[in-house]
Amino acid sequence: MPKVVDPEERRQAVAEAVFRVMERDGLEQASLRNVAAEADLAIGSVRHYFASHAELMVFAMRVMRERVTSRLTAHVDRLQAMSTRDDQREAVVRMLSEVLPLDEERRREAVVWLGFVTAARLRPELRADADELYRGLLSLTTRVLEGARHAGRLTRDANVEVEARRLCALLDGLSLQAVLHPASLDAESMLAVLHRHLTALTSEGAG
Repeated sequence: MPKVVDPEERRQAVAEAVFRVMERDGLEQASLRNVAAEADLAIGSVRHYFASHAELMVFAMRVMRERVTSRLTAHVDRLQAMSTRDDQREAVVRMLSEVLPLDEERRREAVVWLGFVTAARLRPELRADADELYRGLLSLTTRVLEGARHAGRLTRDANVEVEARRLCALLDGLSLQAVLHPASLDAESMLAVLHRHLTALTSEGAG
């Protein structure tokens, strides 16, 4: 009997092939033919699941976005359960660290995501997912800072809306620098910068 193929598993496997090609050769090389070869599939098999190259790119980008979002969301409940100020700060650091290239897996994700968001500037089909992840991260940083303000732990003159955007910019900047200059910015340095920034935001808070 012919092997039964799970369509979603096959689509996920093709997305992983897209990521490997992008990491190694860049998004411009992630053609249907190259992705099919990377996934050890006939190009017709890839076309069976994705009608066009654009459809494949949108699906792969969505897989990456949902992967990162899922990890971030998993930290929210744990953060709310923390009782002390130090515990909460460390929980926030661990949560925000999910979007920093601190290890090989997250470095690969950062490389791939940078390829996607750069391409989204000129590819409208990719723009929605690029914007969605940014909005999600901005919403998350806003919630974190609003929680700190409610607990009396945010500096008195801090503007939550501005600081949430500044924190997003910090995370984006660290990721970009780590991808472009990996020898100059290691995981320890990125964490030190994030710790210092969060400490400065809460150093005048009460409690």
